[in-house]
Amino acid sequence: MENNVRDTHLRKQLLDRRKMLQAAISKSETTDSFVNLLHQVDAALEKMAKGAYGLCETCHEPIENERLVADPLIRNCIEDLTPEERRTLEHDLDLAHQIQSALLPKQNLKAGEWTTAYHYEAAGPVSGDYCDLIIPQDKDESLIFLLGDVTGKGVAASILMAHLHAIFRSLVRLDLRLDQLMARANRLFCEGTMMTHFATLVCGRAHTSGEVEICNAGHCFPFLVNEGTVTRIPSTGLPLGVFNSEQFSTAKLKLAPKDSLFLFSDGLSEARNKSNVQYGEERISTLIGNRNGISPQAIIGACLEDLKDFLFGAPKIDDLTMMVVQRAG
Repeated sequence: MENNVRDTHLRKQLLDRRKMLQAAISKSETTDSFVNLLHQVDAALEKMAKGAYGLCETCHEPIENERLVADPLIRNCIEDLTPEERRTLEHDLDLAHQIQSALLPKQNLKAGEWTTAYHYEAAGPVSGDYCDLIIPQDKDESLIFLLGDVTGKGVAASILMAHLHAIFRSLVRLDLRLDQLMARANRLFCEGTMMTHFATLVCGRAHTSGEVEICNAGHCFPFLVNEGTVTRIPSTGLPLGVFNSEQFSTAKLKLAPKDSLFLFSDGLSEARNKSNVQYGEERISTLIGNRNGISPQAIIGACLEDLKDFLFGAPKIDDLTMMVVQRAG
C-alpha cells in the first residue's frame, strides 16, 4: 500500500517533469541534456507501468525508499553504485548537511525574559528532526519555539524538515493565533507531501508575562520543570500531515522565573544501550528535576553526559534533538 501511494505521488512528479522538459526542448537550441533527461523520465514511467519501478537494475532488489523519494530517477541501490556515483552521492549528502545546518536557529538565543539552548545531532549525514526558535517581527520580547520529528530518515526526511521550516517561517509573519498557525501549517504540509508522511511537532509561544501557549501535535510530551517538580504536557492534536482539516487546541502555562520547558525527540527517550535497555522518559524527568534552576546550556550538557554514560559505547541509531526554554530569574 505504501509503495502504491509513493509511486502515485512520484508518477505525478515525473509527468510534471516530462511536460517541463518538452517545453524546454521546444524553446531551446541546445537540447541534448534535456533530451537525455526526458529519456530517463520516460524510462521511469515505463517501469511504473510494468510494475518494475523502484528495483535496482543491477541486483534487482528494492532501492532505498528515501532515495527514490528524493530522486525518482535513480536506478541502483547504494550497494551497486559506481565509484563516480558514490562520490556524487557523498558530495550531495555533504551539501545537504551544510544546507540543513544553515537552517538551524542561533544558539543560546534570548528574547526578553526568555533564554534558550538546544542540541541537534543527526544519526547520519542529515536529520529528519525539526528545530527552530523564532522571534516574531516587532515583538522582540516574545518567542516561538518548535521541535518535531518527520517520518523516515536520511535525505528524504531532511527535505521534509526543510519543508516544515519554510512553512512556519512564512506563516509566523501573519501573526496568527497558535491554533490557527498549526492548522494552516498542517494544510500546507498535507498538500506538499505524500499521504504516508507526517510530522510530530511541539509548537509554543512564550509571552513577556511568563505565560506560554503550547500545542503538541502527537510529539513526545514536553516537560515543565518548576522548583524541582516535573510535569508532562500531553498532546493536544494529531501529527501534521494526517488529516488536511485537522484542528488543534492549545494548553496555557504560567512559568515563574527559573522555570524551564524541556523538549526532545525520541532519539533521546528511545535510545538503547548494549543491553537493549531503553533510556526512557522517567530517567529524563529525574535528571532535569534534579537540576532545577541551572542554565539551559547546563541542562542540555547534563543530559548529553548522562546519555553518554547510559549508552556506554552503544551507537546512536536515531536523530537526537533537545531544547530548553527558560524564563530568566
